[in-house]
Amino acid sequence: MKRMRSQKGYTGIDIAISVIVIFIFVSLITMLIYNFNSSADELKIKSDATYIAVNEIEKIKSQNFSDFLGMNKTTTVDKDGNSLVNQPVDGNEGFYRTITITDYKDINESADIIEDIVKKITVKISYMYKGKERSVELSTILSKEN
Repeated sequence: MKRMRSQKGYTGIDIAISVIVIFIFVSLITMLIYNFNSSADELKIKSDATYIAVNEIEKIKSQNFSDFLGMNKTTTVDKDGNSLVNQPVDGNEGFYRTITITDYKDINESADIIEDIVKKITVKISYMYKGKERSVELSTILSKEN
């Protein structure tokens, strides 16, 4: 009679379980890397939008207050006839600028009407990310100098 020797090695079940565990581990690592890269991309785009908004605010501050006389929250074009609503930003594809001008009386309704002395200028930079519209808004206050 032959004696059975112990057989060393891996069975099919051992190999199948190992493959499944490795597949799950690789899937989790891949998902983490994708989410990290996606967050980094979103942060870069939002940073670009903020940079554009700051530049737009600085351009507005360099203009004379008289350029904004007679303009208020219903104004959709500037003194030169350029639209203030949803305009593409020069040199920055995919970003759109909306500028809103508000008189002081519109900011604080209980105050006396003080038109064309203090203006609140809001710059909104819009962009698309993963099929959703996102935006960054910055505001500044301009006052008429005597």
